[in-house]
Amino acid sequence: MKAKRNQRSGKSSARQNKKKIPAAAETVVSAVESAAHSEEETTVSAGKEVVCPVAEEAAPAAVEAEVCPAVEVSAPAAETASAPTPEVSAPTAEKADAPIAPQDDAVFERRLARHQDELKWLYCELYHGDLAAYDYFVTMLRRSWADRKEELRAQDARREADPDWYRRRDLLGMMLYTNAFAGTLEGVREKLPYIQECGVNYLHLMPLLESPKGRSDGGYAVSDFRKVQPELGTMADLEHLADDCRAKDISLCLDFVMNHTSEDHEWAKKARAGEPGYRERYFFYDNWDIPREFEKTVPQVFPTTAPGSFTWLEDCRQVVMTNFYPYQWDLNYGNPVVFNDMTENLLYLANRGIDVIRLDAVPYIWKELGTNCRNLPQVHTLVRMMRMVCEIVCPSVLLLGEVVMEPAKVAPYFGTPDKPECHMLYNVTTMATTWHTLATGDVSLLRHQMDAVCALPRDFLFLNYLRCHDDIGWGLDYPWLKEHFGTDEVAHKKYLNDWFTGKWPGSDSRGELYNDDPRLGDARLCGTTASLCGVEAADYEKDPFKLERSVSCDLMLHAWMLTQSGIPVLYSGDEVGQLNDYSYHQDPEKWDDSRYLHRGAFQWDLAQLRHDGTTRQGKQFMGLRRLEELRCAEPAFDARADVWTFDTGNPHVLGIGRWYNGRKLIAMFNFSDQFVTASSTEGGAFDELVYGGHFDDLSHVELYPHGFVWLAHTEG
Repeated sequence: MKAKRNQRSGKSSARQNKKKIPAAAETVVSAVESAAHSEEETTVSAGKEVVCPVAEEAAPAAVEAEVCPAVEVSAPAAETASAPTPEVSAPTAEKADAPIAPQDDAVFERRLARHQDELKWLYCELYHGDLAAYDYFVTMLRRSWADRKEELRAQDARREADPDWYRRRDLLGMMLYTNAFAGTLEGVREKLPYIQECGVNYLHLMPLLESPKGRSDGGYAVSDFRKVQPELGTMADLEHLADDCRAKDISLCLDFVMNHTSEDHEWAKKARAGEPGYRERYFFYDNWDIPREFEKTVPQVFPTTAPGSFTWLEDCRQVVMTNFYPYQWDLNYGNPVVFNDMTENLLYLANRGIDVIRLDAVPYIWKELGTNCRNLPQVHTLVRMMRMVCEIVCPSVLLLGEVVMEPAKVAPYFGTPDKPECHMLYNVTTMATTWHTLATGDVSLLRHQMDAVCALPRDFLFLNYLRCHDDIGWGLDYPWLKEHFGTDEVAHKKYLNDWFTGKWPGSDSRGELYNDDPRLGDARLCGTTASLCGVEAADYEKDPFKLERSVSCDLMLHAWMLTQSGIPVLYSGDEVGQLNDYSYHQDPEKWDDSRYLHRGAFQWDLAQLRHDGTTRQGKQFMGLRRLEELRCAEPAFDARADVWTFDTGNPHVLGIGRWYNGRKLIAMFNFSDQFVTASSTEGGAFDELVYGGHFDDLSHVELYPHGFVWLAHTEG
């Protein structure tokens, strides 16, 4: 029997074509200072598979008849193996009897009518014709619309009229922890001028809803979706911050942890106590028979810190599904009460002024015995319904899906052009492949990955990033690597981890491993961008040459991130090259979670050096600002641009081309620590945007170690 089955705490160039491009850290800052001087972001029913597409003809007919579509289905998943049969005919008992007057609002009714046929079809198919649950669901949508304040309704109208508002090339994101950045939500409000100085207009606040101290998983174990962690402030503080952000044209993003709740959530407490209807919101079992069957096919999320997918509750003599930590109980979305109430929680946050809802761990939300409980068809049905909910009640709100999976499983979460799901997704695989490329110096896999991304429809919008609050998992295309290079997956992961923890000869990276399982060789990586690029080692050794090279590497990676289509997102502190914070080793609540290595407090004293070009903080900050301003000004960075990769004639240099509305941009990135030459067959003359140089042709471009170029050409 696995350890988790016992109740436990769960700590668980110039005019010469051959002239070298200057080093990034030195010359980008030089360009900034010069400029300153001159002008002072399917359906499978539970049980057996049924063929019941949302047909253009069938669905409307079903709704017009005011009955749910007649489909052959078996009993709900919760009834077969997932959990006991939920009582679903009287949804949310404590709210169901509240008299809700129909809202005679033409705007709401128009939006509802646009989606009603498909929404009712999907809902009734998923929940086996439960019309009472559906009627309550629609009433809840009307109530949420009625509660939406006028400023947000006005924003809805503006963004409906400009549906591509979030595809602007001037969007730049930043993710941060409220307590680490400014202490409280009021502190974040006071720091908005700094955020604006960074050029940020998309701000992602890491989890801040109420969660138990010491058992919060960094805020991902939510005990109340309508309260803020007291030490950070109140829900009113969050709403005031959202108002200020909206006034400054900053879109605010918040996590919505939809897969599970904390065991301290009201629902969980009532379930533990055996109150009727609450155990059906989770996955409770009297014994280990069904849980053991699940664990035969369900991968472990935290194999070392929280092995297994179930936890034994001694006080109530029950087994509960806990895919993450023992104090995070998985919700049963096979129960419409759960979907209704969680959707209402989402709309509550939207009505506080949140612009982007990050759907945490969305691939996990549907469970079915005999599967891996990941990316099941019903997940897409749920996300599609949530997209329609937003378009009905709060169309200015975007859904951001957290899908940390291999590429083939990520793209489906965009949905289809006529039935979209998430507005945006994280470009997880490109991020991981970027770090692989830095460690190997070979761009083959990254080019292969980008070819796949470039082949996707332009409407698919990714959030691109280098680091975030989480670890780096090596979810690379290993079948491709094995086919082309004979790469062994386990050995390669060990090499990457050895490189980025500084164990490999010649590496100056300083990272730590997370969930290291020597048997599987599947450890993940933690650390800040600067520390992984060698800045920490160079700073410690007081080596100015190494420091220049490592800051150049950091800037090159950010330039690469900015070159990709989508919304670039900075991790707070990266704009000033913040290093690892090892103090978590002494914190009894954090010591066993190495992700806190890159979750340290923002160092405002060092950030004060950001305008001093002689400091590494100044080189980093001013270099990034220069790149961001160029991106905003250059039409070729438009989200609608054609994007392609090309052979640079050098295995260490990645080549990317972009074209939009007569403007062509050629970018080259040297992922090696050597001086190299590269080329492109693109004809014509090009101006280098960052350094101000000129090329008559691109047959011979020399790049510094970890250097890059942005070359712009205006077509005739």
